[in-house]
Amino acid sequence: MALVGIVSGSASDKPIVDKITSVLDEMGIAWEYSVLSAHRTPNKVARYSKEAQGRGLAVLIGVAGLSAALPGCLAAHSTLPVIGVPCDGGYLGGADALYSVAQMPPGIPVAAVGINNGKNAAYLAASILSISQAEVREKLQAYRKSLGDE
Repeated sequence: MALVGIVSGSASDKPIVDKITSVLDEMGIAWEYSVLSAHRTPNKVARYSKEAQGRGLAVLIGVAGLSAALPGCLAAHSTLPVIGVPCDGGYLGGADALYSVAQMPPGIPVAAVGINNGKNAAYLAASILSISQAEVREKLQAYRKSLGDE
């Protein structure tokens, strides 16, 4: 059963999603992936968010560029932790997306990682899951130890 729900606003975000899923696979964390647009399919985004916890998901990751409204829309309809991955589309190199993810209103938080940093989104999801998942905690600790060993 998937624990992490990954949603991107466009199929063109797949290279960033691949960074996320490669880390989740290494950590042995089951995931699911959907393409849903905050602007083109807002009702589907709301439904996905509202049903996520009931389907067993524990963390949501929203990948989006430009206005990057998707992570905030996910957070607006769910109390699950949401991680936003801003992408570098458009003229501003992703700064607009980063601000959109980071500047959420009080009470509707979204954790923001760096622009295009899908790997850190996956590691943050693993960190959240490690609170209750001993196997994930052990793999995450081993990974972090390997960083120091390098």
